[in-house]
Amino acid sequence: MSLRLILAAMLAAIAAPALAEVPVPDYAQAQYWSTVDQLPQGVAASHALRGVDVFWIHPTTTRSQTDYNHDPLDPAVLKWTEESAVQRQGSAFSACCRVFAPRYRAATTKALADPANREKAFALAYSDVERAFDWYMAHENKGRPFIIAGHSQGGAHTTSLLEKRVKGTKLQRRMVAAYVIGINLMEGDLSPRLAGIPFCNTPAQTGCFVQWNAVLAGSDNAPMLKSYRDIFVAQNGGKDGGKPLCVNPVTFDTRRRLSLSAEAKGAVAGDPGFGPMGPVQTGAVAAECRDGLLTVWPAPSLGLKPLPGGSMHFHDVGLFWADISANAGLRARAWLKAHGSR
Repeated sequence: MSLRLILAAMLAAIAAPALAEVPVPDYAQAQYWSTVDQLPQGVAASHALRGVDVFWIHPTTTRSQTDYNHDPLDPAVLKWTEESAVQRQGSAFSACCRVFAPRYRAATTKALADPANREKAFALAYSDVERAFDWYMAHENKGRPFIIAGHSQGGAHTTSLLEKRVKGTKLQRRMVAAYVIGINLMEGDLSPRLAGIPFCNTPAQTGCFVQWNAVLAGSDNAPMLKSYRDIFVAQNGGKDGGKPLCVNPVTFDTRRRLSLSAEAKGAVAGDPGFGPMGPVQTGAVAAECRDGLLTVWPAPSLGLKPLPGGSMHFHDVGLFWADISANAGLRARAWLKAHGSR
């Protein structure tokens, strides 16, 4: 989903505190890192493969009428962000990997709705993410292979890390993959912005990135696609960006755009919110990449609500929780096999 359209997705978010006295996060302090230790109901913890790390970046979680960035340690903001986003989404990577999830001064919905201040708010948020990534690399990574992943605003920051911290560096050789979920990267972003970091075409490919945006079958996607095209043109001197990039997160194979519900490994039931996650349901969603968007047919038993216009933005991860978990493990094993176990 584009940064402009994410605003519509914040219907369940909470109000942010004043930011005037919020300190710059010090990532040497444990309080600025989430511990991703919650799982959907009925899912047993599995740490069979922990030779790979995941740097996970959460999405926009805060609605505010006064502040452009939230205080990551404000108790109300922290509880909502942890339970509705960090645990629900980041836990998909916990079976394969150690998960490092920074608490950062994320841009709020006020920033998304204010073109004059949006860029500044996102720059502040990204500065935290970048410092957290640098601290993680300096103190925790110790030469291990890694995955970068994020959703929505977190997906935008993931892309910036790829562009500014990974592309063309020694780190690129150790990147297993990147999961850029719920934003609007276009075919035109492959070069020069992400030149040398290809889109993943097969499920076990490494050193590449994936992207998808889920929309409910039967939705009118023309306004969203037009917004994506217009944003790319405006940001790239009138150049056409082509179509949005999309892979089906059930197949993770660009040659297999369609998957039947029987193939789906497991979706988390229920809308994101406070409290424990719902159970995982297998065979509960069919999906197909169409025109660069991921059209989905979720089972009614999942109890998932679309956003106005049919976007399934809240469910970009939850719909494919077990599929993402399995794929991250597959790519991690493929990297370790090719480069030697650690």
